[in-house]
Amino acid sequence: MPSGSHNTITIPSLDPQRRRSLIIATAVGLFVLLGLTGSFYSVGPESVAVVQRFGRYIGISDPGLRFKLPFGIDTVSILPVKRQLKLEFGFGSEGASNPYQTSRETDAEADMVTGDLNAAHVEWVVQYEISDPKAYLFNLREPVATLRDLSESVMREVVGDRTVDEVLTIGRQGIENAAIEKLTIVVNELEMGLRVQQVQLKNVHPPTNVQASFDEVNRAQQEREQMINQANGNYNREVPKARGEAEKDIQSAEGYAIERVNEAEGDVARFTALLEQYEKAPDVTRQRIYLETMIDLLPALGNKIVIDEEARQLLPLLNLTAPQQPQPRPPASPRGR
Repeated sequence: MPSGSHNTITIPSLDPQRRRSLIIATAVGLFVLLGLTGSFYSVGPESVAVVQRFGRYIGISDPGLRFKLPFGIDTVSILPVKRQLKLEFGFGSEGASNPYQTSRETDAEADMVTGDLNAAHVEWVVQYEISDPKAYLFNLREPVATLRDLSESVMREVVGDRTVDEVLTIGRQGIENAAIEKLTIVVNELEMGLRVQQVQLKNVHPPTNVQASFDEVNRAQQEREQMINQANGNYNREVPKARGEAEKDIQSAEGYAIERVNEAEGDVARFTALLEQYEKAPDVTRQRIYLETMIDLLPALGNKIVIDEEARQLLPLLNLTAPQQPQPRPPASPRGR
């Protein structure tokens, strides 16, 4: 081969008929490939697929790998019918199934007026599920947004029927029950294809600008309750004690009264018996009474000498009796006989 020459490859040219056939075959292949690619779809275990053909509802597909007509003839909407969904009001958390929580004024929807014209900040959650996929897709244009508006309306109505004390303290359970009852009725009437499972109050408190005043009132109420409890405790402690002491004094007085009555009745009985004996023998009875009285009195007087008042001289006599303990000197009295 002479130097400076180059190797050349010549490609045989296709005739127009063959070129046209190749282009058609390639287009058909791509069409078939695109058709096969768009003819299959997968449905998760927690979902179902609502199938439409040219926009008309034709059925629901269960979980698994399914076939549909390609090129937009059949359209599929996959709905999580076995998953619990929720809407959050007044706040937002990660993982919530609420697509509107970032675009709404959370403070505005949570600030409410109670039945006694007080303000309260109410945060709550509505948990729901899709119960009828067909009704969910076709009866309302935006069922989730509608459910959110209905939930806010119902909660404002329920809170507006109660006082601020009920909303903040003891009425939470009643508010939840009333809200889920009213919301369920409205959802069923509109045939939204949803089932409300739970309405749960979260953080309920007064608005921020009156929080300090409310806390002060709450502390005053707690102090009042504490003082009432202390007073009741003192009452429960002192009143039974006083009643016990009163009962004890009453029983003691009753016992003393019975004792005095019995003594008086005994004295009366003795006097009556003595009177009967006196009436039978006055002299003997008088003498006996005198002697018995002297027997009781003389031992208490110590050693005494009784003499006749006409005696002119008195000789000292030896006291031959045993010495006795000195007795206290009785008060002066006239000499007896």
